[in-house]
Amino acid sequence: MTYVGRFAPSPTGPLHFGSLAAAVASWLDARAAGGRWLLRIEDLDRPRVQPGAVDEILRLLEASGLHWDGEVEFQSARTALYAAALERLARDGRTYWCGCSRREMEDSALSIDGARIYPGTCRQGLAPGRTPRALRLRTMPEAVAFTDRAQGDITQSVEREVGDFVLLRADGFHAYQLAVVVDDAAQGVTDIVRGADLLDSTARQILLQQYLGLPTPRYLHVPVAVDADGRKLAKQTGAPAARPDDLPRVLAFLGQAPAADLAIAAKQWDPSRIPRARTLSAPAAA
Repeated sequence: MTYVGRFAPSPTGPLHFGSLAAAVASWLDARAAGGRWLLRIEDLDRPRVQPGAVDEILRLLEASGLHWDGEVEFQSARTALYAAALERLARDGRTYWCGCSRREMEDSALSIDGARIYPGTCRQGLAPGRTPRALRLRTMPEAVAFTDRAQGDITQSVEREVGDFVLLRADGFHAYQLAVVVDDAAQGVTDIVRGADLLDSTARQILLQQYLGLPTPRYLHVPVAVDADGRKLAKQTGAPAARPDDLPRVLAFLGQAPAADLAIAAKQWDPSRIPRARTLSAPAAA
């Protein structure tokens, strides 16, 4: 089986150090396996897309030597695929319409990713006078288990720890969890390498893969880069844009041996050296 990896950034601003680390890890894993590396722009949440962000991302990847295979794909051009997946789930009785607002769920318990666990108010149908707002997946009590190549064995009960999650948002946009599953299958992705901030989403995505009859890729989650105060580096918190000369810091962050360039780094790539941690302080800039 040919290895197919991918990098799928959101164009909400320039890539920061943590994003570049995930990109480098994904690229190295693909090239070390003699596989393909795809680039997909996750621009479904169009109100958050920043003008010029796509061009900035492409320029940084090219300047860093992270060349992709094939054409750049855009989620915004793939909505027909997501609609078809929703139709299948609906035919199988896997979805239901929900009329609840976020305010109505403020008293619900927090899920593993900090959102509110949906209490199942609309699971048996909308109450009279309720207007459908979002389409939810009807989860099952069985736990989802998988082995992450960096973080080890993971088991999660999606029903208990997350609840029935949204597939079609109240604003009409398809949700990330659905889109990423459909895209990865359509593009033949065999291996997903990304930041550990998405580790808690993996069980939801595996559940969708099972419901849709899609293959489950292998997963490898690298630590999320945090600053000296333990805060995740993010565009929203003003993390500086990554630079092509960040490669030595990225390799150190990933636990890899120093390398003069990416070709050497790919030959030396050893996923077992990636720190088994959800977060890790970013090395100081030179």
